[in-house]
Amino acid sequence: MIPCFIMFLIKNLSVSIDDQPIINDLNLQVAPGTIHAIMGPNGSGKSTLAYTLAGHPNYKIERGSIVFNNQNVTKLPPDKRAQAGLFLAFQHPCEIPGVTVSNFLKEAYAAITTTQISVEEFHQLLQKKMKLLNIDPSFAYRNLNDGFSGGEKKRLEMLQLLVLKPKLAILDEIDSGLDIDALKIVAQGLTQARRENPSMSVIIITHYQRILNYIKPDFVHILMNGNIVQSGDATLAHSLEQRGYQQFHGDQATQ
Repeated sequence: MIPCFIMFLIKNLSVSIDDQPIINDLNLQVAPGTIHAIMGPNGSGKSTLAYTLAGHPNYKIERGSIVFNNQNVTKLPPDKRAQAGLFLAFQHPCEIPGVTVSNFLKEAYAAITTTQISVEEFHQLLQKKMKLLNIDPSFAYRNLNDGFSGGEKKRLEMLQLLVLKPKLAILDEIDSGLDIDALKIVAQGLTQARRENPSMSVIIITHYQRILNYIKPDFVHILMNGNIVQSGDATLAHSLEQRGYQQFHGDQATQ
């Protein structure tokens, strides 16, 4: 049964970049423990929505609100949203030579939980989480995303989910450029993260239906021209695979 409590609420959200409107009066409700897929073609506003929800300062909210666990986070900076439990997995994670995976995750853990943890305690925590994802222990001492394959970068995003245990994970085109094996890594990592943190909700932002073959959404939303034009269950993604986005041109939003 889908929970009735709305953990995450986007109401009449409109967003612009450099005075160019991108998101137009978008509405979305997310209950705890649910998976939502937001699908749309290039230029539909998917990544703009992801970065806006995470609090990126380049995206200007013209009107509307974002409510997370009954707290209005519309004007909160990214670090405060992260502390509230919001996590964004990037389409193209940054490479940071000189910063190890272990050091990065330890600092992120301390910043988000606002608690200090000894190096040894965190090492034990990290190794435990890496083991759940079948990650070699040496991975912790590599430079952050430096020289990582696409699959390794996505595996690190999943490791962050296990370590940081967010309440809401937004996956921005995490399937971009991945082969089947790497897609399975993402799916297995997300499954493990949800097993460890069952109340975590997930928003998967994607072009394609293929990742949804491995991660079944409770709801699918079609984003066109900055607005959700249709919502449904997982069968909506299959319809999209067969008929494309052209079928939704001119549709009115349905929630």
